[in-house]
Amino acid sequence: MSYAKLFSLRRNPQSEPIPRTVPNSAGGHAFPVSDWTRLDRFLVLGSEVGSYYAGPVVLTRENAQAVLRCLAEDGPRAVAAIVAVSEAGRAPKQDSAIFALALAASAEGEHALATRRAALAALPRVCRTATHLFQFASAVEAMRGWGRGLRRAVAHWYVARPVEALAYQAVKYRSRNGWSHRDLLRLAHPETGEPDRVALFDWICRGTLTEAAPALVHAFASVQAPGVNGASAAAMIRSHGLPWEALPTELMTSRAVNEALIERMPVGALVRQLGRLTAAGVLAPFSEGTEHVRAVLSDRKRILEARLHPMALLMALKTYASGHGERGRLSWDPVSAIVEALNAAFYTAFASVKPTGKRLVLALDVSGSMGMGHVAGSSLTPREAAAAMALVTASTEEHWQVVGFTAGAGARWSQDAALTALPIGPSMRLHAAVAATADLPFGGTDCSLPMRWALERNVQADAFVVYTDSETWAGPVHPVEALREYRRKTGIDAKLVVVGLVSNGFSIADPEDAGMLDVVGFDAAAPALIADFIRG
Repeated sequence: MSYAKLFSLRRNPQSEPIPRTVPNSAGGHAFPVSDWTRLDRFLVLGSEVGSYYAGPVVLTRENAQAVLRCLAEDGPRAVAAIVAVSEAGRAPKQDSAIFALALAASAEGEHALATRRAALAALPRVCRTATHLFQFASAVEAMRGWGRGLRRAVAHWYVARPVEALAYQAVKYRSRNGWSHRDLLRLAHPETGEPDRVALFDWICRGTLTEAAPALVHAFASVQAPGVNGASAAAMIRSHGLPWEALPTELMTSRAVNEALIERMPVGALVRQLGRLTAAGVLAPFSEGTEHVRAVLSDRKRILEARLHPMALLMALKTYASGHGERGRLSWDPVSAIVEALNAAFYTAFASVKPTGKRLVLALDVSGSMGMGHVAGSSLTPREAAAAMALVTASTEEHWQVVGFTAGAGARWSQDAALTALPIGPSMRLHAAVAATADLPFGGTDCSLPMRWALERNVQADAFVVYTDSETWAGPVHPVEALREYRRKTGIDAKLVVVGLVSNGFSIADPEDAGMLDVVGFDAAAPALIADFIRG
């Protein structure tokens, strides 16, 4: 037996360690990501549903500890990262940012005061709606008591915004997560000399409605009164901008009400309500409502200003095209024009991506682990998210090949079952591209396959983009070793981009190799960042 067969600096099975790797959750070995990388992953991807290899409790505790270590190392920097992800609309949901902000507001240690002050100062920037504020209150109470600084920050949230904007929050989001505006006002005791704000606080806390209260509150009280019909409610919606959450349930089936709502409905709410509006008859082929929706979804400025995340549009497309909700009995006949508008809006929601002009192999991990769990608490699996992300890149590039890889039990890497060319391209509709990964043979994950596949077939690639959870274990060689072998034998200084789709602590990219990059999957900024890196 040759010693070189027992130890190599170039080729080692993924079940064995190589320098600077650690065991991952699947039994293989990968590079550990830094706490700051893990903070970014957590802020974008969350961990409330866990992954195939780690449950939500374990994964969330690991992420929370990483956040705490970032806060201990440089609290203001960590708070700035939380704010940056939140304000830029880079994450599909705010839950992780709000939770991390609550941790920052509860910081302890040597520089804790500066961290807590930075977190509380950032409260209105991260918690932009009352729902966010209620989530924060629930999270922060699990971490600390209601000291003076926290009370002052919550009071500022209620005093700083215009009265009409605050009244809108009061009627739209009356209570969430076991908290109400009354609860927070009684804790914070905000002080104000504005008569209309005082009247609003009195109505919230005591139910007393006076003439000084904002007009929106009076409209809310009127529409909640018994006997109000659809025509009257529609008139109040148009005159005062009442949101649909402010209406009694029995009015939500009124066509007049829904036609009035759609005229001023925010983009995010409109996308979430498409199925209900179609079932109510407001959205139908060639209707005014449908034309309005098409105009909204084609308005790039409105979509970007609304911070509408691409995943929200992808989930809306998936649900709307199915013709039924994920819960309940609501069903509808999808309007083709709206399906097409959602498909186009998905690409609009990403920042502008300039083509690289390079030759790209886009490799999708479609293993069993990628089909378990959900990205950022959505209904989308990491596998579906990977297909959608790859389609964004393919739609902007000229030279690309999409492949999906697994390594089934006993399969050789060169067999079709181990690596399959996927029929994914810009001519496909988004939901069709997502579905293209659903029926492939799943097995052990081998992320070295794209480089080995390209080398065997003499494929000249400038970069490999791998969409994965980095829980790789089944291959005879580590992905970084496969890339270095590809570089040596082809003379191409190929790059590797790893798009992480689970908020864990691993990456197949070597952090000390300048030609490898780890990015957070479904970060709205990711496609442009990937293109910039590949371009150099």
